[in-house]
Amino acid sequence: MTINHISVGRGPQKVLALHGWFGSARGWGWLPELVDTERFTWAFLDYRGYGERSEVAGEFSIAEISRDALDLVDSLGWNTFSVVGHSMGGSAAQRVLADAPGRVERLVGISPVPAGGVPFDLRSWALFDGAAADAANRRAIIDLTTGNRLSGRWLDEMVQFSVENSTREAFGTYLTAWARTDFTDEVKGNPVPALAIVGEQDPALGADTMRETWMRHYPNARLEVLANAGHYAMYETPVRLATVVEDFLGR
Repeated sequence: MTINHISVGRGPQKVLALHGWFGSARGWGWLPELVDTERFTWAFLDYRGYGERSEVAGEFSIAEISRDALDLVDSLGWNTFSVVGHSMGGSAAQRVLADAPGRVERLVGISPVPAGGVPFDLRSWALFDGAAADAANRRAIIDLTTGNRLSGRWLDEMVQFSVENSTREAFGTYLTAWARTDFTDEVKGNPVPALAIVGEQDPALGADTMRETWMRHYPNARLEVLANAGHYAMYETPVRLATVVEDFLGR
């Protein structure tokens, strides 16, 4: 039985897409509408507790996402594939690489959480830890990570989407999973071609963070900084994001 997901395209190159903390299989902005359906087949997975799998019980860990992701690609008959992960999904994408290194052809992180997690000061942790129960915290986080420059209407819609597409338990538990999971030693030195894409307006998971993590972990890594984007490039600069991703995947 195939795990619930969204499939886009019918091309020969297979791409597994792993969403962020505020996302879901349907939380990729305009990216699914922009992919080259003749060259690529994309599979957008919902994690346990999210979207169409909101009622699926789980431990809500990065390792569990990877296991489900590999079950999905197995059910689709994909022997090899590329992985694209956004934010929390960037950590999960690297976990897939650690679990099935010979099968991942290319790795793309969009504002990815590093394999070593994310350090928080007490004030920041309180903001993020309170987001499961408080929509105002979710709004503040989205506003902060996009440079405090985008419309209130869009922020409200992003919050509403997040609340409607994740259970409170899953959302809360995944925070510890992506922030405090460290498997750096399992991926460091992996020769997979690895692209990190960040927005110039993202104060947390931007270019400086990638230079200290992603670029040091992967010998065949490159970094792309998107102008006029923050943490949610699939909403902020979707055409440029799709162009950069598919140019890299198609090489």
